[in-house]
Amino acid sequence: MEHGEHLAAIDLGSNSFHMVVARQAQGEVQILDGLSEKVQLGAGLDRENRLDADTQERALECLGRFAQRIAGIPRGSVRVVGTNTLRQARNAREFIRRAEAVLGHDIEVVAGREEARLIYLGVAHTLADDAGQRLVVDIGGGSTELIIGERFESTETESLHMGCVSFAQRFFPNGEITEKAFDRAVTAARQEVLSIHANYRRLGWQQAVGASGTIKAISQVCVDNGWSEFGITMEGMKKARKRVIKAGAVDKLDLKGLREDRQPIFASGLAILYGIFEQLDIQQMDVSSGALREGLLYDLLGRFGHEDVRDRSIQALMNRHHVESSQAERVCATAQALYGQVASDWQIEGNEAADTLRWGGLLHEVGLAVSHSQFHKHGAYLVTNSDLPGFSRQEQQMVALMVRGHRRKVPLAALAELPDDEQTGLLRLCLVLRLAVRLHHARSDEDVPEIRLQARDERLAITFPSGWLEEHPLTQADLEQEHDYFQAAGYQLVLA
Repeated sequence: MEHGEHLAAIDLGSNSFHMVVARQAQGEVQILDGLSEKVQLGAGLDRENRLDADTQERALECLGRFAQRIAGIPRGSVRVVGTNTLRQARNAREFIRRAEAVLGHDIEVVAGREEARLIYLGVAHTLADDAGQRLVVDIGGGSTELIIGERFESTETESLHMGCVSFAQRFFPNGEITEKAFDRAVTAARQEVLSIHANYRRLGWQQAVGASGTIKAISQVCVDNGWSEFGITMEGMKKARKRVIKAGAVDKLDLKGLREDRQPIFASGLAILYGIFEQLDIQQMDVSSGALREGLLYDLLGRFGHEDVRDRSIQALMNRHHVESSQAERVCATAQALYGQVASDWQIEGNEAADTLRWGGLLHEVGLAVSHSQFHKHGAYLVTNSDLPGFSRQEQQMVALMVRGHRRKVPLAALAELPDDEQTGLLRLCLVLRLAVRLHHARSDEDVPEIRLQARDERLAITFPSGWLEEHPLTQADLEQEHDYFQAAGYQLVLA
């Protein structure tokens, strides 16, 4: 990425959609513009966990306005992520397809712990670079993230199933606020935190920091009403609790510093934070200006600077499951060389495709840690269900399909579950990886010969130096068997 080039991050939250536009300035993010709209995506989930039509239209209208602001910023310089509601919605894929058409950019759905990692990254870049551990808390519309980290690295990440929108629906469904309902919400929050309480208290922290709209709103109310000098204190929240219960209803909340658009979710957010303070014995919390979208920007800068956390995640998974790195690297190098010959003709060019192939090559044998029998299926399960920092759910699914499809039958049914415009590209990447695996079946350091690969539509021709296949009959048998698998997938493999 060139100095001064614009970049943007969009956070499709359960309560609000946020966007920041920035530029790179000497390795730092310089914010140019920010937009935020209360969409309440989480409130649009029906009993079957499907986003209703009105909510979808409201969200698409918002994204249409965002699209105008980021027009002209290259695809690779914009990151758009969906969080808890899009993790839950059964019709998320349908909505995402429509939203991507409006925005002109891909939308990633990130797992809870990945959301937590990105939040910590955004917070860490707004604080003094001090030594010592910090606890970061972010209350969203549908989930709450708690992270322990030091400097720019998170060490513990957790995403809990509670948020200001979901708690408002659960405990204050008609806008009525009673002491009993508030205390039930606090207890529910404490129960959620109980699962991580012992581990987080054992690790400890020197500073507690809150992020995002709910916590900022609580801080503003505490400061404006003189209940704390800065940030949030337990004493300040006790006073806020009394005032909220006394009001008796969401539409009667009249607190200095509370914006009107925050009224419907203020009581539920306060109850969640109150429960966290009580359960983790927090007395005071600072507030950060950075959160998920700033984390996305810095994560994007890391990728531009070849400090991609996804590569670290792949290496960690390889180490955890004792992948034979020499074989993985042999297969990966050959797959990349073959890919270079066909990427243009097969229309699978681009960093995303090259990365997916590389990660699939490095992890293709990860399932051997479970069992040799059906290890490609075990490997796909491990990739799908592991926490891989830096990866969206879609990216993990793509890499898992590469691992699943590198041997035996090509998983056509699983590929058919991908969006239509991604199926052909991933299938072709799988076919390239399969050839690389076959060429290294002997697990030998012997160099692969100069191979010529030609691709055209559903045909792939592979040419070896004269006499080489005759001298390597096992490789020839492997490729003849591969011919049948190609054919079952609708492709022709021609040996020459």
